[in-house]
Amino acid sequence: MKFINYLESISGVSIYPLISLIMFFVFFAAVAFYVIKADKKYIERAKNIPLEKEI
Repeated sequence: MKFINYLESISGVSIYPLISLIMFFVFFAAVAFYVIKADKKYIERAKNIPLEKEI
């Protein structure tokens, strides 16, 4: 028996892909919003961390 047959036997299984898509979209939108609204000085400082010499 194939795996798809097991999924078809579960009632309401078609809602899971929709929930996953919504969760992905919300996460992507939140990250995009954070990047747009982030303080530019903080971004510049974080970008230069690997280049700083610490003795």
